[in-house]
Amino acid sequence: MTERSPVAVIGGGLAGCEAAYQLAKRGVDVELWEMRPERSTEAHKTGNLAELVCSNSFRDNSSATAVGILKQEMRAMGSLIIRAADQAKVPAGSALAVDREVFSRAIEDEIKALGRVTLCRGEVESVPSGGIVIVATGPLTSESLCNSLTDILGCGRLYFYDAISPIVTAESIDMDVAFRAARYGKGGDDYINCPLDEEAYERLVTEILAAEKMPLKSFERCVHFEGCMPIEEVARRGRQTLAFGPMKPVGLEDPRTGRRAHAVLQLRQDDVEGRLYGLVGFQTKMTYPEQRRVFRMIPGMEKAEFVRLGSLHRNTFIDSPACMTAALTVRDRDELLIAGQLVGVEGYVESAATGLLAGINAARLFHGELPLVAPRTTALGSLARYITEPARKEFQPMNANYGLFPPLAGRVRGREKRIALGQRAVRDLGGWLRESGIDAAPAVC
Repeated sequence: MTERSPVAVIGGGLAGCEAAYQLAKRGVDVELWEMRPERSTEAHKTGNLAELVCSNSFRDNSSATAVGILKQEMRAMGSLIIRAADQAKVPAGSALAVDREVFSRAIEDEIKALGRVTLCRGEVESVPSGGIVIVATGPLTSESLCNSLTDILGCGRLYFYDAISPIVTAESIDMDVAFRAARYGKGGDDYINCPLDEEAYERLVTEILAAEKMPLKSFERCVHFEGCMPIEEVARRGRQTLAFGPMKPVGLEDPRTGRRAHAVLQLRQDDVEGRLYGLVGFQTKMTYPEQRRVFRMIPGMEKAEFVRLGSLHRNTFIDSPACMTAALTVRDRDELLIAGQLVGVEGYVESAATGLLAGINAARLFHGELPLVAPRTTALGSLARYITEPARKEFQPMNANYGLFPPLAGRVRGREKRIALGQRAVRDLGGWLRESGIDAAPAVC
């Protein structure tokens, strides 16, 4: 085989780091480009690889959920991101949540230890014209690189608005009011819960709706992703919507009274030491002073010390159905692959999963092999097919979910159906890995 240039991976987030790792493990030299800290974004705070800018949760870890199955599939395929998340996990009931600093540091240490990966700091303003390239710059891709990518793809660039939840110190929460518990007892006492009676809840909703919000730029139309709506947008849909959404009290009883509150604010541990807690589902576009004022109205939060306040930022994604294949290659340029949230997947796990598939396929292209498409019955395959189906119109970002899976034979419903879909996915993934010769943990060449 003639000597080839290193594969360029643009973007040092979850997808880019996963792709670089998979390539290096398959004997391919990689140049991993990350523009931070030379140029930051409106959401990032550090120059670290794989920095988690939103929640610290990788969501449900159980086999009864599609994202739980996706994590199982990624473990079977030797995912760096999921292994690091498992090692950096903090208590979060049935969810996989991590200490974000421990997680990011583990990823960066592993990437730097790979002899085949050269970490390059600086902005890439245009897509390289030759060689194998993976673009995994995420939803905050720079304007210049976006323009270059749009010119190559020949399809429209899209966007939506994403919001971040605040984080407070644990010691500032009044535990005489709040109580520890996980919904339905899953995970013991992993969450801190601030209970609200009906009067306190109604007052909170009123203030959320009336609070001053951060203005959009005059030329922007606000398009929110349904899976990460700001609480004020949720509240605008009806005064009880929050109580049936992120503040639902179902499955939570105050151990001191044995009663269920009208609504509950849940806080999830954000670091290993348990000093920081994030407000679950409280993404917001309220101004900083208004966040402090309104959230301190919640019982138990009167003296809350905020170490990070919520924010709203614009996320970019491409029209993948118009220009991408289920192997994550560009239709008219086989050696250009795109991964991460830029292709229209939503969520940490989904982003890393596309980086995993792109890394494997880039390695195959490097070695003169055809790229692979995961079985549609798997979580990875169903997601990849959804975001690249040419007939799809009105494309919007998508999480892994069982609604994307092909139906089962016979009539199975509810939890049994979800479990059966998950079992089929794991079984079919195993068969595909064997047939394709994909080694979950290949030796470094």
